[in-house]
Amino acid sequence: MDEKIEDKSEESKKNHLIYYRSLTKIITDIETEMSQKGEPAIQEHLTSRIEAIEKDRKRIRELFPDIKKEEWDDNSS
Repeated sequence: MDEKIEDKSEESKKNHLIYYRSLTKIITDIETEMSQKGEPAIQEHLTSRIEAIEKDRKRIRELFPDIKKEEWDDNSS
């Protein structure tokens, strides 16, 4: 299987930071929704969505290991 060559340029890094932070917001929104929905099927679906998003966030963090945790979580930019 061909391995995808990831773009690690400064522009890509900036775009991935923005995307990573948007994923963080999505997780927060899903967690809020989970606290309001009691049905097991909905809870299971939302948990699966969070797990998938967390995998994507991990992939992004591994792509740019030089970025500190504080930078990933900084929403001021």
